[in-house]
Amino acid sequence: QVQLVESGGGLVQAGGSLTLSCTASGRIFGINSMAWYRQAPGKQRDLVARIISGTTMYYADSVKGRFTISRDNAKVYLQMNNLKPEDTAVYYCAARHIGRDYWGQGTQVTVSS
Repeated sequence: QVQLVESGGGLVQAGGSLTLSCTASGRIFGINSMAWYRQAPGKQRDLVARIISGTTMYYADSVKGRFTISRDNAKVYLQMNNLKPEDTAVYYCAARHIGRDYWGQGTQVTVSS
């Protein structure tokens, strides 16, 4: 079992920055990838960024050049710069542990125009 807890969400003006954090606990040794997803009201949950084995990163086209994912052992971060109103969503941390996905409870990010 893996437990994930996110923090760092909030309200920010367009053009501003936020850093999301996610702390994993439990069986963290077998986690080979961690990711951030987001879900806006009435929309599906989409992948924002993924980091695999701490070295390979993937970003959705909509956030390339603005968001940076990083990992430090049991923690994963999402640095978000130049935020836009369309980035408003609930952001979820996810971890893949031996083929099974675990999810955090989500943290709200609201970007005002």
